[in-house]
Amino acid sequence: MGKISPVSSKYIVNSTIEIEGVVDRPDVIGAIFGQTEGLLGEDLELRELQRSGRIGRIEVNIETKGGKSIGTIIIPSSLDKAETAIVAAALEIIQRIGPCNAKVKVQNIEDVRISKRSFVIERAKQLLRQLMDKVMPDSSEIAEEVAHSVRVMEICEYGKDRLPAGPDVESSDEIIVVEGRADVLNLLKHGFKNVIAMNGTSIPPTVIELSHRKDIVAFVDGDRGGNLIIRDLLNIAEIDFVTRAPDGKEVEELAKKEIHKALRSRITAEQAKLELASVDTSQSIRKPMMTRPLPPRPVSAAPLVRPIMPVAKAAKPVLRDEERKKLGEMLEGLIGTRGACVLDEKMNVLGKVPFAELTSTLKSLSNGVYAVVFDGVVDQQLVEVAEKSAIKHIVAMDSKVDPADCRLNIVTAAML
Repeated sequence: MGKISPVSSKYIVNSTIEIEGVVDRPDVIGAIFGQTEGLLGEDLELRELQRSGRIGRIEVNIETKGGKSIGTIIIPSSLDKAETAIVAAALEIIQRIGPCNAKVKVQNIEDVRISKRSFVIERAKQLLRQLMDKVMPDSSEIAEEVAHSVRVMEICEYGKDRLPAGPDVESSDEIIVVEGRADVLNLLKHGFKNVIAMNGTSIPPTVIELSHRKDIVAFVDGDRGGNLIIRDLLNIAEIDFVTRAPDGKEVEELAKKEIHKALRSRITAEQAKLELASVDTSQSIRKPMMTRPLPPRPVSAAPLVRPIMPVAKAAKPVLRDEERKKLGEMLEGLIGTRGACVLDEKMNVLGKVPFAELTSTLKSLSNGVYAVVFDGVVDQQLVEVAEKSAIKHIVAMDSKVDPADCRLNIVTAAML
């Protein structure tokens, strides 16, 4: 009897069979051929179709439970859709197998090509993914890999301390000082070649010597250790500018955009000293001042009665147009930073501190402050501290204090 290869079949007819009795597999196959014989004409005779290979081997699986037999019938077909459907429907006319009643139900006709097509698609996705990830990197990846290897090769040792450094340390007028070798590698990766590492928290003599003849930018991690290094550098070397990585981040893990942003927002060494002083002041424990009792005034028998003269109220300070414009631009630049700038009478920035430390900073600065600009809301405590420090102007986003109730000039963003 002819057979059809599962590879060449296009459809598979899946059906179930229930028999009220115990029968064997040959009985079912015999019933299929016998009861469909002559039903569909010569062109669709099951025996002839199987002999010519257009119908494959009929598979019957039977299980017997409780005196009944149940199972499945699977017929592979290379006929077209219509002919396969006719053959499948012909199975359902089988009502008896041997002496037992039977019922055949076609579940579905499976298109083998769909499952093969799904396999081909999934496998093609896997192969394409492997090709893109491993076999065929794009040109930008190749260029980046080559550039990275060249930049890493450019790291060298500088000075008698043999510090990790970029190739342009000697030729550049401005040097970026970082903490360790990994920081140098990251900056070299992003194109900064005028960088040198301290190789620890102590300041090496090579960095001190460089600070005497070049502009130094201290670039430290955004943690407490970074503040300690800045303090040491300011005390030992001649540092010109200071910048930090974002809070909680290290220089070695910064992306190119973060590095550029940090270097653009660098501050002068004087401003850094002011910030460190404000941090120390806020962390120190203040003791209450002991005041001596004043001696009692002598009381005269007949107190002199003096006429009460009206006290002229001091005129509030007023911003000049150029001051108002500059302070407005400064406030706009502080939006979203929660920072504060302290200025002198010449509108020079004395320092920049977080808004949370502004009150303690003003308390530590008894005089010399002309104006304060910050990203926040003016409250009564800040006004009292500012009045004691003889500050003339406060510029902020908003105010909880009525400007008419204080001696200094309060300007909000809505008034600029």
